[in-house]
Amino acid sequence: IVVEDAIAESLKIGELAECPVQISHFKISAKKRWGFSKTTLQMVEDARQKGHQVTIDQYLYTAGATYIDIIFPPWLFDGGEEKVQERLKNPETRQKVKKDMLEKAAKQGFEDVSFVQITSYAKNQSFVGKRLNEIAKEFKNDGSAETQAELACEMRENGGAGVIVHKMSDEDVERIFQKPYTMIAADAGVNRLDSKSSPHPRGFGNNARVLGLYTREKKLVGLEDAIRKMSSLPAQTFGLWDRGFLRQGMAADIVVFDFDKVTDKATFQNPKQYATGFDYIIVNGKITVEKGKHLGTTAGGILRGRFAKQTTSLRGN
Repeated sequence: IVVEDAIAESLKIGELAECPVQISHFKISAKKRWGFSKTTLQMVEDARQKGHQVTIDQYLYTAGATYIDIIFPPWLFDGGEEKVQERLKNPETRQKVKKDMLEKAAKQGFEDVSFVQITSYAKNQSFVGKRLNEIAKEFKNDGSAETQAELACEMRENGGAGVIVHKMSDEDVERIFQKPYTMIAADAGVNRLDSKSSPHPRGFGNNARVLGLYTREKKLVGLEDAIRKMSSLPAQTFGLWDRGFLRQGMAADIVVFDFDKVTDKATFQNPKQYATGFDYIIVNGKITVEKGKHLGTTAGGILRGRFAKQTTSLRGN
């Protein structure tokens, strides 16, 4: 399925159900289609012009994070894990897996699967942080596409791996960011500094990157609009009516930062670095970060939309 078909389906369901539509991870994740955000954004705007409530969100990086399964042909997974292992152990089928894997990459505009960077791999921690072509050269003395595909098969055989996929363009990321209906979001988990993984840097730097690189340096939007994309817009979209604004009676969630100093330090090579420039963070009225240092305060909680109780009740029945 191509991205415009998925978007069209989402918009149609929203129209027929007469409900808002929120499309997350709005991106163009194939080299051959870079620039196509002009079309996908126009689809959103056409729906909005008809009166439908449609919003989107993105993270401000040209790479996503997932599992190594994403680069394999879908048929490999038919029948579950037992069948996956069976197919990979069959030399003839394994060769077809590699052929289809590279053809899948080629259809997206890539010569090989070197766009894959390993974030976690229990079998060999030395793979973490490196791309498949780098690992192939280092451990197999051959960085060819065929060897990269074979390496991916070996990793999948040995339990799989977490990966970062470098498949997006700056042009599309910037174009999507500038739209007034675009929110900022990232689905990174909580990462310990002392863990052996090399996660996507968005878990440490996404919002700082919005303020520092895309707002202060690139000047793609104004500061007020950048803050709106991270606060009042998502709060209103998801019905969190007591948040998103500095106003009497609202939840006391406040970030105090120096706009001239805010910087994301996390990189794809060294992701576990905290952003700088944030002096104070107050969560539910309690100081959590003071003068840039976390106090260990845990005043946060799960935020639920206005229909959460009704949904929970229905599930209970």
